[in-house]
Amino acid sequence: MSGIITPTQAALSPGFAEPVLDAQAAFRATLDAMSRPGRIEELALRLDPPAGVDAATAACCLTLLDGDTPVWVAPHAAADRVAAWSAFHTGAPLAASAADAAFAIVLDASALSALDGFDWGTDEEPQRGATLVVQVPTIAGQGGWTLSGPGIATHTALRVDGLPASFLAERRAMASAFPRGLDILFTSGTRLAALPRTTILEA
Repeated sequence: MSGIITPTQAALSPGFAEPVLDAQAAFRATLDAMSRPGRIEELALRLDPPAGVDAATAACCLTLLDGDTPVWVAPHAAADRVAAWSAFHTGAPLAASAADAAFAIVLDASALSALDGFDWGTDEEPQRGATLVVQVPTIAGQGGWTLSGPGIATHTALRVDGLPASFLAERRAMASAFPRGLDILFTSGTRLAALPRTTILEA
């Protein structure tokens, strides 16, 4: 997909029920998740996202996207719906490819493309590295990976289901490029957890 989608309003579901309060709550939850990697945030919001899009995914779109953040939506049955919905509510332009995007929305975790296909930023401007919002079947605070690094006292556990088998190796390989890299938000239903580029990931 490329260009800007201008959908008919009739085809779109509303954004936040309480735009100011809900946006503040979603922003706080996202900030808390990023500052405390592995911690699962539960979003208590009244939100009616497009079919195929979890509430936490939609909340991330409404919170993080704006007219200056090109977004790429990975191929999926609901990709056009979420792209149109995001464009309508946030004004975010669509990026022509994953490499051109400041944000990427992946609705099928199993189809997540190789991490080196996204923008990791540069050594001079590492903040340009993309943020990925990856919708997964399940997030849990036990089993799975062991996380350590900034924002984690010693270590913590996080299980994220549905990712490609290559994800762990790709994420470990990214560590050598720091401060370049990607920040990742995992969403599932109303749950949200973050894996910033600063976090050390072990099986």
